[in-house]
Amino acid sequence: MIAFLQIDKVTGGLKRVQIERQRHGVNPPAFRGVVSALQAEYGTPDAACSIRPTPQNGYQGAAELDWSRSGNLIRAVFRDTTIEAVEGCLGDLSSGPCGLTGQLFVLISPHSADAATCRLPSH
Repeated sequence: MIAFLQIDKVTGGLKRVQIERQRHGVNPPAFRGVVSALQAEYGTPDAACSIRPTPQNGYQGAAELDWSRSGNLIRAVFRDTTIEAVEGCLGDLSSGPCGLTGQLFVLISPHSADAATCRLPSH
């Protein structure tokens, strides 16, 4: 996995950490491994939800697990495409994927910097 650090332009401090798996290694077992590690560290997620693949999101369905800890939001997101994602691609599709591919990432940021896709319970 690759880590990206985003710096806040105003304060010069750390705003967000994104840990992402390279696209060729994105698959359900990799997501389960990431989730297992997060659960070992943070316990049961506070929220979980899924997004159905539609034309508006490029036929890319998603699963998200969210943890809220010490003022920070930890989001694990797995996005995957469906066969319909080839819509609009021209030419020979046997040479590999055309368009969107899967994505697996974890975002760690203050609640003020990001919003969870899933509805977090109020504490």
